[in-house]
Amino acid sequence: MSVRISGIDLPLSKRGVIGLTYLYGIGKSLSKKILRSVEIDENKKILDWSDTDISKIRKYISNNIKIEGELRSDIQTNIKRLIDISCYVGTRHRKGLPSRGQKTKNNCRTRKGRKKTVANKKKITK
Repeated sequence: MSVRISGIDLPLSKRGVIGLTYLYGIGKSLSKKILRSVEIDENKKILDWSDTDISKIRKYISNNIKIEGELRSDIQTNIKRLIDISCYVGTRHRKGLPSRGQKTKNNCRTRKGRKKTVANKKKITK
């Protein structure tokens, strides 16, 4: 038996709160809110969920929360909109630089990629 929500298999051995965080777009606080609203104990392991519990969770998530593909496409369209209107954040996205105000002189290698060494110009000596 495996629990599958929006195409993602949830780990059976984990508690409900942690198991729901395997879905893209659901963190710990949102998973607590989901379980509270469908009245399931958050410490209950996913293996112990009944079929009615699983269907309640699926129904709540599909009606109230954007997750996985829908959320990813929303984020991409928001970034594309920012790039199209040429706002500051959009230009940072276009250049591949951090968009949240970090310093870029020394760090931000994740965003900028590997170092590109620039050779110094040789001075002409007479």
